[in-house]
Amino acid sequence: MEETKKNYKGMLPLGSVVKLDRVEPYVMICGRIVCAQSDDHIYDYVGCLYPEGIGKNDELVFFDREAIEELFFIGYQDEYELMYRTEILDQLGELVVEDGELVEAETETEV
Repeated sequence: MEETKKNYKGMLPLGSVVKLDRVEPYVMICGRIVCAQSDDHIYDYVGCLYPEGIGKNDELVFFDREAIEELFFIGYQDEYELMYRTEILDQLGELVVEDGELVEAETETEV
C-alpha cells in the first residue's frame, strides 16, 4: 500500500481545540507532525483530552486532519507561529520514520 505524500500547509496551531470522531469530549492539539512509538505512521497531530490536559502518555491522541469533525478554538498565533508555519511546515518534503525518528525521505534523482 503506497502512502500519499502529505501536505503540511495550513496546519492548526498548538492549543487548538477540536472534536474528533469517536473521542469524547474534545482534544487540544499539543504537537504536530509526530509518530507514535507503536507504529511507523506519521500523524498530522497529537493532542490531549480537553479540559483535562496531559496526564499519562497513554492518554495522548494521535490523529490526522481528516479525523477532525469540528474546530472549536484556534490556538494562539503570533509572528513566531506564522514564521514556523511558513518557513518550516510549508517547506517540509516527504517524511518517513527511521528507527523511531522522523526524517526527510531521500528523493531519487533521475539520470
